[in-house]
Amino acid sequence: MQIDKNVSLKSLNTFGIQCSTSELIDLSNENQIPSILEYVANCQKDLLILGGGSNVLFTKDFDGIVLINNLKGIKKTDEDEHSVSLKVAAGEGWHQFVLFCIKNNYAGIENLSLIPGKVGASPMQNIGAYGVEVKDVIESVEAYHLPTSEKRTFSNEVCEFGYRTSIFKTTVKGQYLITAVNFKLNKNPNVNTSYGAINTELNKKGITSPTIKDVSDAVIAIRSSKLPDPKIIGNAGSFFKNPVVSTKKANALKQQFPDIPIYDVGNNEFKLAAGWLIEQCGWKGKTIRNFGVHKQQALVLVNYGGASGNEIFQLSTDILESVKGKFGVELEREVNII
Repeated sequence: MQIDKNVSLKSLNTFGIQCSTSELIDLSNENQIPSILEYVANCQKDLLILGGGSNVLFTKDFDGIVLINNLKGIKKTDEDEHSVSLKVAAGEGWHQFVLFCIKNNYAGIENLSLIPGKVGASPMQNIGAYGVEVKDVIESVEAYHLPTSEKRTFSNEVCEFGYRTSIFKTTVKGQYLITAVNFKLNKNPNVNTSYGAINTELNKKGITSPTIKDVSDAVIAIRSSKLPDPKIIGNAGSFFKNPVVSTKKANALKQQFPDIPIYDVGNNEFKLAAGWLIEQCGWKGKTIRNFGVHKQQALVLVNYGGASGNEIFQLSTDILESVKGKFGVELEREVNII
């Protein structure tokens, strides 16, 4: 087990925030976990597990131990004529896994192309895009209990998946290290093109019977046109969740703002487009010194270089307050604040 001291985290978070950690451990072998957790317990220091650093905003140096999850491997565990089950190590890149599935004609996650981060983060916040959520293809999640080093497998039901959430962000938050995710994917693709933007991209190419690769390519084109590449402009993707409101609130908003996008999600609840709300408050494209709101997507806060995490956090607070003042709707940050 190698422990590096006083390490910069700038290259390990997609916001590109300059900060450091007192200790850093690279996890590349599952056999290392018991000794690592024993070391953490003996040190009595806080532990932060980082995957791709794509869903975190550092507002200060981390005075503890950062564990980089670099566990790798994709293993076929079951297969029949209709489906295939894969065990995927948590440190595998998410988009690289999507491309692996497309290459092998395993369907179910093509709509989730180009989402940053690693596989281990996918169940934590139940990543979703363009009509698909990862919970629909997850069979189980394997993880180690940090206080006891005991390994546990969480079934799909036990994970308590919801909109951008799971048990790993609620009742057991910070208690487990995810090591692998087990997926069940379809070998007989039934593509999901329910989002109009996907159909628009397909129509541009004259594609009427799309394959999963066609859908993936369309999603990549859409995301590339709207979202900044974190390798070029620091960002963490969507900074805010789309809020869900009651029927009463949705009707009131529709009456006051006839053009507001509202989506029925069942159970007398309606989802609002957070990006639209933020844009209506005048934030889209706004630049403050060396940070701001992306010009193409109001959900994305950006670091143009040298901004501090506190500056971006304060910007997010100002946005929250302005949306609440105009619409009476409370947005929630999707990004983890450290």
